[in-house]
Amino acid sequence: MPFPSAPAGRGACRRAARNGRARAVRRPWGRSRDTPLSCDQSATALLRILAEPTRIRIVLALRGAHELSVNAIADAVGKKPSCVSQHLAKMRMARMVTTRQVGTSVLYQLTDEHAAALVVEAVKRE
Repeated sequence: MPFPSAPAGRGACRRAARNGRARAVRRPWGRSRDTPLSCDQSATALLRILAEPTRIRIVLALRGAHELSVNAIADAVGKKPSCVSQHLAKMRMARMVTTRQVGTSVLYQLTDEHAAALVVEAVKRE
């Protein structure tokens, strides 16, 4: 085993492919897109995605506007566009946001109203 203490990060799949071993890609929300989740697994996946303060700010920014670009979301959140893009990719894989391409820019729209309501209620309680 050439990499016994290597973390399972971005390069782990590439190292496994180089060594001739197949490795399944672990998704942060649990199972593949085709496998239905039970109620508790669905709630866990949603809360896991929302456990990041930047993603909560993104949900609040998208809730107030119909569609926003990455740069507009980055300005609203106060983070760099590259950081916001990484968070949006995870939210897109969890089907919380959808994208629409207009020319060279990509617009993001919030699709999970339940997540938005959950975030608003959590913010109200503080």
